[in-house]
Amino acid sequence: MDIYYIPLIAVIIAILACFYASYSDIKRGIIPNKLTFPLIGLGLVLNLIYALLIGNLWLAVFAAVITVVIFVLGYLFWRMGAWAGGDVKLFTALAALLAIYPPLINYKILNYQMPVYASYPFPFTLIINSILSMLPFLLIYVIYIAVKTKPHLLKILFSPIKEYRKNFLLTLVVTSAVTITLFIVPHLPFQNILISLILIYIISWLISKLPNLIKAVLVTVITLFALYQNIPVTISGIVVVFISILFIGIIQKLLTKVNKEALQDDYKIDQLEEGMIPAYALYQKGDEVYFDDKGTFQKIREAITSGDISLIRAPKGKQLISILAAGLKKEDIELLKKLTHDGKIPETFKVKKGVPFAPSILIGLLISLFIGDLAIIFLNVLNWLLY
Repeated sequence: MDIYYIPLIAVIIAILACFYASYSDIKRGIIPNKLTFPLIGLGLVLNLIYALLIGNLWLAVFAAVITVVIFVLGYLFWRMGAWAGGDVKLFTALAALLAIYPPLINYKILNYQMPVYASYPFPFTLIINSILSMLPFLLIYVIYIAVKTKPHLLKILFSPIKEYRKNFLLTLVVTSAVTITLFIVPHLPFQNILISLILIYIISWLISKLPNLIKAVLVTVITLFALYQNIPVTISGIVVVFISILFIGIIQKLLTKVNKEALQDDYKIDQLEEGMIPAYALYQKGDEVYFDDKGTFQKIREAITSGDISLIRAPKGKQLISILAAGLKKEDIELLKKLTHDGKIPETFKVKKGVPFAPSILIGLLISLFIGDLAIIFLNVLNWLLY
């Protein structure tokens, strides 16, 4: 057998494993250890065999190191409540199997080589793509729940589309800022995407703060000038920005109000079970017991508005119940019952519905193998649009 079939075998095993993990995660809400633990060992063994056959033992060392690194990173995500234990172990298994970018396929789109590789190891590309893949999966999942049980959420979710006039004006403000930036950047001592994005944001903010009449005149003049310079590019830019603003608006609704209503339910304290994921963390400060019910976006907005960065951090006091993906423990439930009996918290407790992450890992793996790193692709597209 050709030794270069070993990476291909690892890819096939990884894809099949992700299909099974997705099925199990959707059906039973778990990714079994009997799948992930053997895969970690198998991946390390395959890399060792491959390293011996090609005469490069450092490949096996690198595979072992990157597997440990991904596990540690996953453990940190688990500690923050972002991933469940099964997700951590699945990412670790995939890192063991695919420590390096497998040379599976090569093709070109508009003279661009695909898949698009990143300078960092393949498992980081997999994590990035899986997280980005979570958004469309979450959108579909929430729409399903809304149609089935809470149809009023669809109006909230797609409300940015109804605000097309406001969003079109914002589009013209942003495209005007882009036009101004394109004239400023060539005169700067150094140029990069980050500087351009910062300039676009600052100029957009300044234009939006102008009186309505002055803003309308300025935006109209700049847009007409951009059309005079290049009609196709300007029109396509306006369309892309308008669609992007609508998409961002929908995602914001998805991650805030819609997410809260669609993926959270109230349970009586005596109905709680081990493994249920609290919607909010519970804190105690002195004799006061309270929930931290502010979302990340709300905290960031309040911190920016007030200028108090400390608002982003967790509330002061002792944390009694966390929002870790591992869910409630038996002692947590007993504590909640006691606090309810003492009248310190209500008789109902808000619980998050677990969204299976394994399907997003599967989608992220397929994108990583056949398309490449989405973050690098996004940066390349921005670079092409701005320069």
